[in-house]
Amino acid sequence: MARKEPEAIRITTATRSHSADVGTRQRRYLISMTIRTACFLLAVVSMGHWFMWLFIGASFVLPYFAVVMANAGAAPDPGGPDHFDPYAGSHALEAPSDPTVTGPRDRG
Repeated sequence: MARKEPEAIRITTATRSHSADVGTRQRRYLISMTIRTACFLLAVVSMGHWFMWLFIGASFVLPYFAVVMANAGAAPDPGGPDHFDPYAGSHALEAPSDPTVTGPRDRG
């Protein structure tokens, strides 16, 4: 039985690698173009109906959005480290609960 290596702990908010980013962009573009092709084919099949114009309009507009989405910059991966503030509990002093008490007094 092969031993499974533990998953590396993420300690940075760096973006994905270039090859992973290009793969994600290609996948989004391919999905958008598939939807565009389906709209075009549905427009051909529904010739003479009012919704044919809806499919034709979608098949003309979708390439623009597909290119814009494909050329969008790499978004950072969610799940990066949280901000750590070592002084979170010591930024302010609390007021005394009884305002008449000012502290220890000298008895002498």
